[in-house]
Amino acid sequence: MARPVTLFTGQWADLPLEQMARLTKEFGYDGIELACWGDHFEVDRAMSEDDYCAKKREFLDSLGLQCHAISAHLVGQAVLDNIDARHKSILPDYVWGDGDPQGVNQRAAEELKQTARAAQRFGVEVVNGFTGSSIWHLLYSFPPTPESMIEEGFQLLADRFNPILDVFGECGVKFALEVHPTEIAFDIYTAERALEALGHREEFGFNFDPSHLIWQGVDPVEFIRAFPDRIYHVHIKDAIQTLNGRSGILSSHLNFGDPRRGWDFRSPGRGGVNFEEIIRALNHVNYQGPLSVEWEDSGMNREFGAREACEFVRKMDFSPSDRAFDAAFDE
Repeated sequence: MARPVTLFTGQWADLPLEQMARLTKEFGYDGIELACWGDHFEVDRAMSEDDYCAKKREFLDSLGLQCHAISAHLVGQAVLDNIDARHKSILPDYVWGDGDPQGVNQRAAEELKQTARAAQRFGVEVVNGFTGSSIWHLLYSFPPTPESMIEEGFQLLADRFNPILDVFGECGVKFALEVHPTEIAFDIYTAERALEALGHREEFGFNFDPSHLIWQGVDPVEFIRAFPDRIYHVHIKDAIQTLNGRSGILSSHLNFGDPRRGWDFRSPGRGGVNFEEIIRALNHVNYQGPLSVEWEDSGMNREFGAREACEFVRKMDFSPSDRAFDAAFDE
C-alpha cells in the first residue's frame, strides 16, 4: 500500500493554519506535518488548554487530513547551540526570555520536553527537529582543533538530550533529528557518533532528508542503509550542485536563491536526488511512514511547486514486491 503523502508547514508558517490546511487538501495531499511555530501547533497552548489538541485534530479530520508528526526544529536548534542574537527571531518569547545564553539553552530543553508531552496529547508518535551544535564552528579544524573539543560537543549532546529523551520515552514518542548542517549530526559519520553518545537509545532516530546530504557529496541511499532501524520519518526535498568554476560548495556567504551559490534547494524531482533509489532503499528497510514534502525552491512559485511535488511523490512511490519476478519457475 502506498505511503501517505504529507506536506510540512514549516515554510508556510506565514499563513494561518486554517488557510494552510485547506491549501494542503487542495494540493492533493493525504496529510500535514505541523510545524511548532506560527499558529500551526502551539506547544504552550497544547499543554495549558484541555481542548486544544482535540480541536486541532477535529479540524484536520474535517478536511480529511492525516497528521503523523509535529516538528520542533526551531526550539531544538537552541538546545545545543552557542546562543547569539540570531536565535531571537526563531524562538518564542517565553523561550528567548532575557536572551542570556545559558537560560535560553535551558528553556529550549524544557520546551522540547513539553513538545513530547504535547505530541502524546495530540496522538502523534514522532517529533521531528534539530539539536543545534556547540561545535559546528569547529568544522574546518583551523586553528587546529584538539579531539577533546569535539568530544566535549558530543558529551554535551548526551548531557542535555538524555533528560529530554527520558521524557520522550515516558510519552511513547520518538525524536527524529533532521541530519543537517549546523546540527550535531550532519552526515553519516557524525550521525553514528551521535547515536553512540546517546547509547543508541530507541527514542532517538532520524528524519531522513536527502537534500542536506547530496550537496555534501554524501549518497542519501547510503544513509538509509547505514541506519535501517532509525529512519523514523522522511522528508522529500531536492537539491542540486551548481558549481561552475566560480562558485564554491560553501556558498560564499550567499543566501539561498542567489544564482552565484554553489548549491541550492530545488522542488522535488527538479534537482539531483535519485528518488527512485531512495524509494527502493526505504522499501528494503520496511519504512512505512509518511513521505512528507518539505517544499523549498527560491526560483519557483510555492503553490505551483507544492501541487507539482504532491503529484511527483505519488508517481514515484511504490510498494515492494511480495515475490521474486521469476518465482513462477519455482512452482
